[in-house]
Amino acid sequence: MPLFPTGPIGSAGDRAARSAEHPVRALLTRRGLLAGVGAGGAAAFLAACGSSGSGAQPGAAGASAGSGGRRGGLITLGAPTPPTALDPVTMYDGTAIALVQLVAEYLVWLDEDFQLRPALATAWTSSEGGRTWSFTLRKGVVFSDGTPLDAPTVKASFDRLLDPANKSAALSAFASVLTAGGVAVSGPDTVVFHLQRPFSDFPYLVSAGNYNALVLKSDYKVGTFARQAIGTGPFLLDSYDVGRGASFGRNPKYRDAAKLYLDGVRVVFHKDAQADLLALQSGAIDAQILSQADLVTPIAGSASIAVDKVDGTVLAAFTLRVDKEPFTKKEVRQAIACALDRPGALSTVYNGVGVLGNDHLVAPAFASAPKDLPQRGKDAAKVRSLLSAAGVDKLRFTLSFDPPNKDYALVIQDQLKQVGITVDLDQQTSDAFYGGNQETDTPWLFTDANLVGWAGRPTPSQFIIPMVKSHGVWNGSKYANPALDAAADAYDAATDPAERGRQAEIIARALHEDVPVIVSAWAGAVRAYRSDRVKGLRAHPSAYLDLTTVSRV
Repeated sequence: MPLFPTGPIGSAGDRAARSAEHPVRALLTRRGLLAGVGAGGAAAFLAACGSSGSGAQPGAAGASAGSGGRRGGLITLGAPTPPTALDPVTMYDGTAIALVQLVAEYLVWLDEDFQLRPALATAWTSSEGGRTWSFTLRKGVVFSDGTPLDAPTVKASFDRLLDPANKSAALSAFASVLTAGGVAVSGPDTVVFHLQRPFSDFPYLVSAGNYNALVLKSDYKVGTFARQAIGTGPFLLDSYDVGRGASFGRNPKYRDAAKLYLDGVRVVFHKDAQADLLALQSGAIDAQILSQADLVTPIAGSASIAVDKVDGTVLAAFTLRVDKEPFTKKEVRQAIACALDRPGALSTVYNGVGVLGNDHLVAPAFASAPKDLPQRGKDAAKVRSLLSAAGVDKLRFTLSFDPPNKDYALVIQDQLKQVGITVDLDQQTSDAFYGGNQETDTPWLFTDANLVGWAGRPTPSQFIIPMVKSHGVWNGSKYANPALDAAADAYDAATDPAERGRQAEIIARALHEDVPVIVSAWAGAVRAYRSDRVKGLRAHPSAYLDLTTVSRV
């Protein structure tokens, strides 16, 4: 299973979807890339709206974690070699994203608990029923070269992301919400976004939840970041070698430079996760940027290795084509769902890091998640009853997937075998699985049953809109339900948390009943570090890296 909400935030799925990209339909972000809309839901964004300039900074929720640590010094981090260019506009892998986040900033930061925190913007408000959003910029912020931050600069950054010619992964997050020409300025310190439709979670789209939404200088040229990295963040990129690593020094022009503990950061690239782990165990590095639960969980507590864990919204969607036999009858789909041992899958596939899924897309981490929908569990008697009601004597089907989901596929095959359902496994290369014509025959969208890894998102909408709305761009199940469509639109437009909760429950109950997608578990995230050297380092659902409160021990 990928480490990140977007397959290292850059799975083969991301790459394939991007290669077939429609002007505004970009990338299926899967593991940690979080590219998306938000998770905390209305309560989180309403709490952030109208926040003052003295509001919390990125990492403020864990500010006490660094207290007591010594000031100064460097830390050394390990990470897989980035497969994509170190560029804020086009990057989609976890290593590149983490490195860029040390230098550049967002209007809004996304904490590990999915709460929004002021960053370059100190407050945001909506009007016209959620179709217009205004963000007030923090005063006195300058880029590392001394250039002042202002509203035209922010507008230029988003205009750059919304230009299809730049092939930014951010396009998928803005699809159907914000298009080119939708960004304006209102004075030197206010940026205004005019949306295509009401979208109450819009602040998440300009937060770290949309990992490409970093604010850069107006004259930034795509592809030049590794040579001349200029940002408003806490660190400066001193050197970058794609084959070896990177080094960062403290940015003296950072707005809270006096609060930083570290003088700098060194990053060492490793060829794979195993090499990265060995470096941690040997003491060659102090911590990992991207940790795999299956590798680090078993060694937590040994040799001063600590593992921080956090719930997330990463999932592997077990998708069933509702327009293809034997899945045209919902009783068959329900039977398959009732055959699964979800705690067993969570333990086997995710090393117990995460929470159980309940066959809908409103994850428990979301504020709007339904609280009274009974948890579906393994029930062999019910499987038999449902298949009998569907007139199915023996059930057999083929499950397609790519290598990252092999473990989950084997679990499904074994669990369904125990109730008399035969599953033939069709493992394809990632290039083949996500290749082909994305409109007509790509396996991940057109096979009868498949497993697709999805990056964590900060809100339910970025799962619901593409995956299960009628004619959604990534609707692999071919599911269509007018009631769900209406509830999804109402959810996006609602600003009252109670109303959002009501619409979320309609959506969740429809998916739980119709089962176009089986969600056995929502994976969490981990980050491993040496507790004898580092203090204040946290895991993040999207593997984001905030070092503003991290110190040497």
